[in-house]
Amino acid sequence: MTPANIVGMAKVIGLDLIALTDHNSCKNCPAFAAAAADYDVNALFGMELTTAEEVHVLCYFSSLEDAMDFDAMVYKHLPDIQNQPAYFGNQLIYDPDDHICGTETKLLISATDIPFDDVFDLLTPYHGVMVPAHISKSSTSLLKNLGFIPPNSRFSCVEVADPSEWPGLCEKFPYLRNCTLLSSSDSHTLNGLSEPIYFLEPEDSSPDGIINYLKKTQES
Repeated sequence: MTPANIVGMAKVIGLDLIALTDHNSCKNCPAFAAAAADYDVNALFGMELTTAEEVHVLCYFSSLEDAMDFDAMVYKHLPDIQNQPAYFGNQLIYDPDDHICGTETKLLISATDIPFDDVFDLLTPYHGVMVPAHISKSSTSLLKNLGFIPPNSRFSCVEVADPSEWPGLCEKFPYLRNCTLLSSSDSHTLNGLSEPIYFLEPEDSSPDGIINYLKKTQES
């Protein structure tokens, strides 16, 4: 799952758009950006942020600079727990040639001290989009970890692994009826990358256009 291999597989299976969302880190986004440019694949830069409640939230950016600035901010909110590669594996950072150029020593699967309720506002200066991830998953999800949608929530995009669950979720949680449903492969292996079976229909299909499309949804 090196950045170039991820983008290369996306090209092979015919994806128009791909996002890289490592846990609590954007440090492989520069290499990902270079690979996307080489393969002529539209790319969003991102992070799967773990909140203080251990809720996973996808954070998407069209700008690499915004993603890296957000990464630096989030890094300060990670606990000072060191990774143990024997248990959790190496946390490798790649250069644009897909060579290992560094290792992250902080344990990236840790929860940050950022509350779920703060994520929307934290993303605003970085022009990012907040999307609670796999919201019905049995762990690390909004509906399982919190059990409800906070009344002051402002997100309006959510990600669900299985779209067939959507009608039931909307019935149980009426807030979701005004949200845009996103579905992704959430892949941790190359052969798990989803073929183009889910679609967005923005007027502008560039990364900026995708982000603006999702932000209009959030601001409506």
